[in-house]
Amino acid sequence: MNYDRYESPLTGRYAGPEMQYLFSSNMKFRTFRRLWCALAEAERLAGLDITEEQIEELNAHIEDIDYDKAADYEKKLRHDVMAHVHTYGDCCPKARAIIHLGATSCYVGDNTDMIIMRDALKIVRGKLLKVIKNLRDFALKYKDLPTLGYTHLQPAQLTTVGKRATLWLYELLLDLEDLDYVYDSLALLGSKGATGTQASFVDLFAGDSEKIKSIEKYVEEKFGFTKTVPVSGQTYSRKFDTRVLSVLSGIAQSAYKFSNDMRILSSFKEMEEPFEKNQIGSSAMPYKRNPMRSERISSLARYVITDVQNAAFTNATQWFERTLDDSANKRLSVAEGFLAVDAILNIYINVTNGIVVYPKVIESRIMRELPFMASENIMMDAVKKGGDRQDLHERIRVHSVAAGKVVKEEGGDNDLLERISTDEAFGMTLEELKAHLDPSNYVGRAPEQTAEFIKNYIDPILAANADMLSDGNELNV
Repeated sequence: MNYDRYESPLTGRYAGPEMQYLFSSNMKFRTFRRLWCALAEAERLAGLDITEEQIEELNAHIEDIDYDKAADYEKKLRHDVMAHVHTYGDCCPKARAIIHLGATSCYVGDNTDMIIMRDALKIVRGKLLKVIKNLRDFALKYKDLPTLGYTHLQPAQLTTVGKRATLWLYELLLDLEDLDYVYDSLALLGSKGATGTQASFVDLFAGDSEKIKSIEKYVEEKFGFTKTVPVSGQTYSRKFDTRVLSVLSGIAQSAYKFSNDMRILSSFKEMEEPFEKNQIGSSAMPYKRNPMRSERISSLARYVITDVQNAAFTNATQWFERTLDDSANKRLSVAEGFLAVDAILNIYINVTNGIVVYPKVIESRIMRELPFMASENIMMDAVKKGGDRQDLHERIRVHSVAAGKVVKEEGGDNDLLERISTDEAFGMTLEELKAHLDPSNYVGRAPEQTAEFIKNYIDPILAANADMLSDGNELNV
């Protein structure tokens, strides 16, 4: 770490090493060289006068990049790709003359970007699946545990802790579907030339279209793609970047929702994220257990959600066959979007590996509200005993307002049942009324919905992707 220079928190503090490598200089410029090798190989197969010795020399020097020399060349030439062409040529004197033959800068730049985005989405996918697995296990474990449901952040009908987790799960399932769709749509730029017409290759191969197409096919297969873009200007459509960053934004939105729910539940003391033995919650208040990991998810998610706008504006403002106002923006928005989502998922994995649930607190909060929720059932039983439904409804309304006043204004316990038990119109003892207060009677189909959702939607995906489940990275902070 260099303490005299700014260092991005995403690399120094948050993102994992595997994702960081994908957006490193070594990954970028080694991929440049691999692309130049593949182009030379394809051109040789298509009949150009390129020797096997030149190909071997190019392959032998993919990794030994002299970055100081490349920097000197770029300072002189003011062109990053040509700086690396010359640097590569210096260590490959026999092949120097045929490096980058027929290509434009976007042959290496855009194809490299597409390769990196594809590989980065693989990492994201593995970690997304791990979060899904963690939440799946959590949901099943707590599918029967009643808890207060909330609408407008006000107590509503009961649900279960596990059912609530399926709401987080379902959003991640939708994100996974979006990711797979976008991943399958990715295509290399191929070798399209300066304005997408492949004019330079027409000159090289005397207008032989089959040879020109064979070069793209060779490069496509060499890098594990199933297609190249059918038409382009100099670059692949920046719509690809907006699609990819929209997927990352979707994941961030889902993680944000989860982290906010966890922060609120932590405030209620119903659930907490893992808290390590020596962890300090507050520098001033030693007793505190702040939900700092969930807060970090929220913080990073806001960045990713806004980051997608960079790609949208860049895509919208590309002129004709291309302009260069995309370059600097892409270096920031795509790379840092992935690094931030990598960090979010690492934290999400960590939190869901050890969510702490406090059933007694949950039960006590339920019991403060349950008499209100049980009032309809109580009214129905009283009607069966001969009571007047309309009269009973009004009596319960009056008793509920009075009981609510005790709770809100006096800080007392909910005494609704006691009030009803002394009202002769209901004809029910306190014991009979308390029989209505079994929380499991008020959760509807929440346990069944949870089990069905996991069996029908989550388990098949996890079974099909068992080899991709990632453990995530250990959190540095």
